[in-house]
Amino acid sequence: MKLHIGCCGFALPQKTYYQRFGVIEVQQTFYQPPKAATATRWRSEAPPDFQFVVKAWQLITHEPSSPTYRRLSKPIPAPLHARYGSFRATEEVRAAWEVTRSICEELAAPVVLFQTPASFTPTQAHRAQLENFFRELPRAGRRLIWEPRGLWEPREVAALCGALELVHGVDPLQQATTSTGLAYYRLHGLGAPAGSHSDAQLEKALAACAGFDEVFVLFNNVHMARDAERFRALAQKLGEPER
Repeated sequence: MKLHIGCCGFALPQKTYYQRFGVIEVQQTFYQPPKAATATRWRSEAPPDFQFVVKAWQLITHEPSSPTYRRLSKPIPAPLHARYGSFRATEEVRAAWEVTRSICEELAAPVVLFQTPASFTPTQAHRAQLENFFRELPRAGRRLIWEPRGLWEPREVAALCGALELVHGVDPLQQATTSTGLAYYRLHGLGAPAGSHSDAQLEKALAACAGFDEVFVLFNNVHMARDAERFRALAQKLGEPER
Protein backbone atom coordinates (compact mmCIF):
# COMPACT_ATOMS: atom_id res chain seq x y z
CA MET A 1 0.00 0.00 0.00
CA LYS A 2 1.20 3.49 -0.88
CA LEU A 3 0.41 5.77 2.05
CA HIS A 4 0.57 9.56 1.63
CA ILE A 5 0.24 11.60 4.84
CA GLY A 6 -0.03 15.36 5.15
CA CYS A 7 -2.21 18.37 5.97
CA CYS A 8 -4.88 20.51 4.36
CA GLY A 9 -2.83 23.66 4.06
CA PHE A 10 0.63 24.66 5.22
CA ALA A 11 0.35 23.91 8.93
CA LEU A 12 4.03 24.76 9.33
CA PRO A 13 6.44 27.16 7.65
CA GLN A 14 6.76 25.92 4.08
CA LYS A 15 10.42 24.88 4.29
CA THR A 16 9.73 22.93 7.48
CA TYR A 17 6.61 21.39 5.99
CA TYR A 18 8.51 20.12 2.94
CA GLN A 19 11.03 18.49 5.26
CA ARG A 20 8.39 16.68 7.32
CA PHE A 21 5.70 15.72 4.81
CA GLY A 22 5.48 14.48 1.24
CA VAL A 23 2.05 15.81 0.27
CA ILE A 24 -0.20 18.81 0.88
CA GLU A 25 -3.78 19.62 -0.05
CA VAL A 26 -3.64 23.27 -1.10
CA GLN A 27 -6.49 25.27 0.41
CA GLN A 28 -5.72 28.66 -1.10
CA THR A 29 -6.84 27.43 -4.51
CA PHE A 30 -10.36 26.97 -3.14
CA TYR A 31 -10.79 30.44 -1.64
CA GLN A 32 -8.73 32.63 -3.98
CA PRO A 33 -6.22 30.93 -6.27
CA PRO A 34 -2.65 32.24 -6.04
CA LYS A 35 -0.88 33.86 -8.96
CA ALA A 36 0.91 31.53 -11.33
CA ALA A 37 4.27 32.86 -10.13
CA THR A 38 3.41 31.86 -6.57
CA ALA A 39 2.51 28.32 -7.61
CA THR A 40 5.68 28.08 -9.68
CA ARG A 41 7.73 29.15 -6.67
CA TRP A 42 6.05 26.57 -4.43
CA ARG A 43 6.87 23.85 -6.95
CA SER A 44 10.49 24.95 -7.31
CA GLU A 45 11.02 25.12 -3.55
CA ALA A 46 9.50 21.69 -2.85
CA PRO A 47 11.41 18.41 -3.27
CA PRO A 48 11.00 16.82 -6.72
CA ASP A 49 8.86 13.97 -5.37
CA PHE A 50 6.62 16.21 -3.24
CA GLN A 51 2.94 16.01 -4.22
CA PHE A 52 0.51 18.91 -4.37
CA VAL A 53 -3.22 18.20 -4.29
CA VAL A 54 -5.26 21.13 -5.59
CA LYS A 55 -8.64 21.90 -4.07
CA ALA A 56 -10.81 23.20 -6.92
CA TRP A 57 -11.89 26.84 -6.82
CA GLN A 58 -15.17 27.39 -5.01
CA LEU A 59 -16.64 29.15 -8.06
CA ILE A 60 -17.01 25.66 -9.55
CA THR A 61 -18.62 23.89 -6.60
CA HIS A 62 -20.15 26.47 -4.26
CA GLU A 63 -22.79 29.10 -5.00
CA PRO A 64 -22.28 32.79 -4.11
CA SER A 65 -24.55 32.41 -1.07
CA SER A 66 -21.76 30.42 0.59
CA PRO A 67 -19.92 32.38 3.32
CA THR A 68 -16.64 31.21 1.79
CA TYR A 69 -17.18 33.72 -1.04
CA ARG A 70 -16.27 36.47 1.43
CA ARG A 71 -12.64 35.54 0.87
CA LEU A 72 -12.71 36.35 -2.84
CA SER A 73 -10.56 39.29 -3.84
CA LYS A 74 -13.48 40.68 -5.89
CA PRO A 75 -17.15 40.13 -4.96
CA ILE A 76 -19.43 38.52 -7.52
CA PRO A 77 -22.08 41.03 -8.73
CA ALA A 78 -25.55 40.01 -7.58
CA PRO A 79 -27.03 39.80 -11.12
CA LEU A 80 -24.44 37.11 -11.95
CA HIS A 81 -24.91 34.90 -8.89
CA ALA A 82 -26.94 32.32 -10.80
CA ARG A 83 -23.99 31.66 -13.12
CA TYR A 84 -21.61 30.37 -10.45
CA GLY A 85 -21.20 27.14 -8.53
CA SER A 86 -22.90 23.72 -8.54
CA PHE A 87 -20.96 22.66 -11.67
CA ARG A 88 -23.20 24.84 -13.85
CA ALA A 89 -22.58 24.75 -17.60
CA THR A 90 -21.64 28.43 -17.78
CA GLU A 91 -18.65 30.36 -19.05
CA GLU A 92 -17.97 31.51 -15.49
CA VAL A 93 -17.65 27.95 -14.16
CA ARG A 94 -15.54 26.93 -17.16
CA ALA A 95 -13.26 29.90 -16.54
CA ALA A 96 -12.93 28.91 -12.87
CA TRP A 97 -11.87 25.44 -13.96
CA GLU A 98 -9.28 26.93 -16.32
CA VAL A 99 -7.80 28.84 -13.39
CA THR A 100 -7.77 25.66 -11.31
CA ARG A 101 -6.26 23.67 -14.19
CA SER A 102 -3.48 26.21 -14.74
CA ILE A 103 -2.52 26.00 -11.05
CA CYS A 104 -2.44 22.21 -11.39
CA GLU A 105 -0.04 22.62 -14.30
CA GLU A 106 2.25 24.95 -12.36
CA LEU A 107 2.31 22.61 -9.35
CA ALA A 108 2.44 19.39 -11.39
CA ALA A 109 -0.48 18.31 -9.22
CA PRO A 110 -1.59 14.71 -9.87
CA VAL A 111 -4.83 14.99 -7.83
CA VAL A 112 -7.69 17.52 -7.73
CA LEU A 113 -10.31 17.65 -4.97
CA PHE A 114 -13.85 18.86 -5.60
CA GLN A 115 -15.70 19.45 -2.34
CA THR A 116 -19.42 20.15 -2.57
CA PRO A 117 -21.42 21.79 0.25
CA ALA A 118 -24.53 20.38 1.91
CA SER A 119 -26.56 22.78 -0.23
CA PHE A 120 -25.50 20.76 -3.31
CA THR A 121 -28.28 18.25 -2.78
CA PRO A 122 -29.05 15.10 -4.84
CA THR A 123 -31.64 16.77 -7.05
CA GLN A 124 -32.11 15.87 -10.68
CA ALA A 125 -30.63 19.22 -11.73
CA HIS A 126 -27.55 18.83 -9.54
CA ARG A 127 -26.96 15.28 -10.77
CA ALA A 128 -27.14 16.43 -14.38
CA GLN A 129 -24.78 19.34 -13.77
CA LEU A 130 -22.28 17.09 -12.00
CA GLU A 131 -22.40 14.49 -14.76
CA ASN A 132 -22.06 17.01 -17.59
CA PHE A 133 -19.16 18.79 -15.92
CA PHE A 134 -17.05 15.70 -15.31
CA ARG A 135 -17.85 14.03 -18.63
CA GLU A 136 -16.55 17.08 -20.48
CA LEU A 137 -13.54 17.73 -18.21
CA PRO A 138 -10.09 17.08 -19.73
CA ARG A 139 -8.18 15.14 -17.06
CA ALA A 140 -4.66 15.02 -18.43
CA GLY A 141 -3.96 11.99 -16.28
CA ARG A 142 -5.10 13.62 -13.04
CA ARG A 143 -7.15 11.74 -10.48
CA LEU A 144 -10.30 13.54 -9.41
CA ILE A 145 -11.74 13.36 -5.89
CA TRP A 146 -15.33 14.23 -5.00
CA GLU A 147 -16.17 14.91 -1.35
CA PRO A 148 -19.95 15.36 -1.14
CA ARG A 149 -21.60 16.78 1.95
CA GLY A 150 -25.19 16.44 3.04
CA LEU A 151 -27.88 14.01 1.92
CA TRP A 152 -26.17 11.92 -0.75
CA GLU A 153 -26.76 8.20 -0.28
CA PRO A 154 -23.66 5.96 -0.46
CA ARG A 155 -25.22 3.84 -3.22
CA GLU A 156 -25.78 6.89 -5.42
CA VAL A 157 -22.32 8.28 -4.68
CA ALA A 158 -20.80 4.93 -5.63
CA ALA A 159 -22.76 4.85 -8.89
CA LEU A 160 -21.77 8.39 -9.85
CA CYS A 161 -18.13 7.90 -8.93
CA GLY A 162 -18.04 4.71 -10.97
CA ALA A 163 -19.68 6.27 -14.02
CA LEU A 164 -17.62 9.47 -13.88
CA GLU A 165 -14.31 7.92 -12.78
CA LEU A 166 -14.19 9.85 -9.51
CA VAL A 167 -12.80 8.85 -6.12
CA HIS A 168 -15.15 9.28 -3.16
CA GLY A 169 -13.40 11.47 -0.57
CA VAL A 170 -14.53 11.09 3.05
CA ASP A 171 -13.56 11.53 6.66
CA PRO A 172 -12.99 7.86 7.60
CA LEU A 173 -14.06 8.57 11.17
CA GLN A 174 -17.48 9.65 9.90
CA GLN A 175 -18.23 7.29 7.01
CA ALA A 176 -16.72 4.70 4.70
CA THR A 177 -15.59 5.52 1.19
CA THR A 178 -17.46 3.83 -1.64
CA SER A 179 -14.31 3.71 -3.77
CA THR A 180 -11.85 0.87 -4.22
CA GLY A 181 -8.16 0.82 -5.07
CA LEU A 182 -7.50 4.45 -4.13
CA ALA A 183 -8.83 6.02 -0.92
CA TYR A 184 -8.79 9.75 -0.18
CA TYR A 185 -9.32 10.63 3.47
CA ARG A 186 -9.77 14.10 4.97
CA LEU A 187 -9.85 14.08 8.78
CA HIS A 188 -11.71 17.18 9.93
CA GLY A 189 -11.39 16.69 13.66
CA LEU A 190 -15.12 16.39 14.24
CA GLY A 191 -15.49 15.19 17.80
CA ALA A 192 -11.76 15.50 18.43
CA PRO A 193 -11.09 16.87 21.93
CA ALA A 194 -9.31 20.24 21.95
CA GLY A 195 -8.84 20.01 18.20
CA SER A 196 -6.61 16.93 18.32
CA HIS A 197 -7.46 13.33 17.42
CA SER A 198 -7.28 10.67 20.11
CA ASP A 199 -5.07 7.61 19.76
CA ALA A 200 -8.21 5.52 19.22
CA GLN A 201 -9.35 7.78 16.39
CA LEU A 202 -5.97 7.55 14.67
CA GLU A 203 -6.04 3.76 15.03
CA LYS A 204 -9.51 3.69 13.45
CA ALA A 205 -8.31 5.87 10.58
CA LEU A 206 -5.35 3.59 9.97
CA ALA A 207 -7.62 0.54 10.01
CA ALA A 208 -9.71 2.21 7.30
CA CYS A 209 -6.64 2.19 5.05
CA ALA A 210 -6.56 -1.61 4.91
CA GLY A 211 -7.39 -3.20 1.59
CA PHE A 212 -6.47 -0.23 -0.62
CA ASP A 213 -3.56 0.01 -3.05
CA GLU A 214 -2.99 3.70 -2.31
CA VAL A 215 -4.31 6.02 0.39
CA PHE A 216 -4.09 9.77 0.93
CA VAL A 217 -4.60 10.79 4.57
CA LEU A 218 -4.90 14.56 4.96
CA PHE A 219 -5.56 16.20 8.32
CA ASN A 220 -7.73 19.31 8.49
CA ASN A 221 -8.08 20.02 12.21
CA VAL A 222 -6.63 22.48 14.71
CA HIS A 223 -3.52 20.42 15.47
CA MET A 224 -3.21 18.85 12.05
CA ALA A 225 0.59 18.81 11.75
CA ARG A 226 0.97 17.11 15.11
CA ASP A 227 -1.81 14.63 14.38
CA ALA A 228 -0.34 13.84 10.95
CA GLU A 229 3.02 13.07 12.55
CA ARG A 230 1.35 10.94 15.23
CA PHE A 231 -0.54 9.06 12.52
CA ARG A 232 2.67 8.46 10.57
CA ALA A 233 4.40 7.12 13.71
CA LEU A 234 1.48 4.77 14.30
CA ALA A 235 1.59 3.54 10.70
CA GLN A 236 5.32 2.91 10.93
CA LYS A 237 4.89 1.07 14.21
CA LEU A 238 2.30 -1.23 12.65
CA GLY A 239 4.35 -1.83 9.53
CA GLU A 240 2.71 0.60 7.10
CA PRO A 241 5.43 3.18 6.39
CA GLU A 242 4.72 6.30 4.37
CA ARG A 243 5.85 6.17 0.73
